[in-house]
Amino acid sequence: MPAAATTPSARETELLELAYAYVLEHGVSDLSLRPLASAIGSSPRVLLFLFGSKDELIRRLLARARQDELAGPIDARTVWAWLSDPGHAGLLRLWTETYARSLTDPTGPWGEFAEETVQDWLELLAAAQPPALRRTARGRDQRTATLAILRGAMLDLLATGDRRRVDRAVETALAALEHPG
Repeated sequence: MPAAATTPSARETELLELAYAYVLEHGVSDLSLRPLASAIGSSPRVLLFLFGSKDELIRRLLARARQDELAGPIDARTVWAWLSDPGHAGLLRLWTETYARSLTDPTGPWGEFAEETVQDWLELLAAAQPPALRRTARGRDQRTATLAILRGAMLDLLATGDRRRVDRAVETALAALEHPG
């Protein structure tokens, strides 16, 4: 029986948060209900009752991750400071795993995650632009380039841990976007 479309119960919310903490540490691609349930003090039956299916639980976990991503700041340098904060590494590894999985398995519970997260970030970056720039092709191109820089730098930082080098590269790229020529 799928979870009700109304406000989730306290237990459902609690288990979702516990499951979210679990996937931040263990990832979501190979998620199995039995180890998850054991780790969070539940059972596979309870999880299936509350969330309807494993796929629906994954969808809810990804929606929860997007909440955290979008709760951050919108200025590019502040976004970079947030992305490069070691405290967010678990969320960013989950994001990376899910983004890639969305590209290779668009029919799974990750479905449109990659496309949706691109749109989410482009909208946030647009909100940080002056209104006159926001409505132009140049503004759109600048947002797209900023997102590409931040995403690439995040992947590089996750892979290498070389924050000093990646910080310098981000600053150089953002300065070039702000002052072309």
